[in-house]
Amino acid sequence: MKPNILVLCTGNSCRSQIAEGYLRHFVNGKADVYSAGIETHGVNPRAIATMEEDGVDISHYTSNNVNEYSNLEFDYVITVCDNAKENCPYFPANVKAFHHNFPDPAKATGTEQEITEEFRKVRAMIKDYMKSFVEANVH
Repeated sequence: MKPNILVLCTGNSCRSQIAEGYLRHFVNGKADVYSAGIETHGVNPRAIATMEEDGVDISHYTSNNVNEYSNLEFDYVITVCDNAKENCPYFPANVKAFHHNFPDPAKATGTEQEITEEFRKVRAMIKDYMKSFVEANVH
């Protein structure tokens, strides 16, 4: 049976969407991947554009609340921000929890180029983390 992986963030708009995109890419059908937020803020257009630059289409993804998945059993939960980790709902003890606090690119300020570079920097960090996660945990 394929494992279920949940990526959890505050608003399910940037970091968790990018992580879901890379996880789906790297697991190559060997796991079912979901993302959710403590809240829902919609998928950030810059996250979509940044992922498109790297050949991963997340334009059809939706922003989901974690409560929408209360009927699913997850094997792995990856929190990608401290707020989600601290406010994460209860998951059964058999869930393997992972955490990495990535910077929020949606909070970037400056010129258009500076904001774009922040999204690319965070995208690269998430890509590296998710690739390593899949290599270590999904077989």
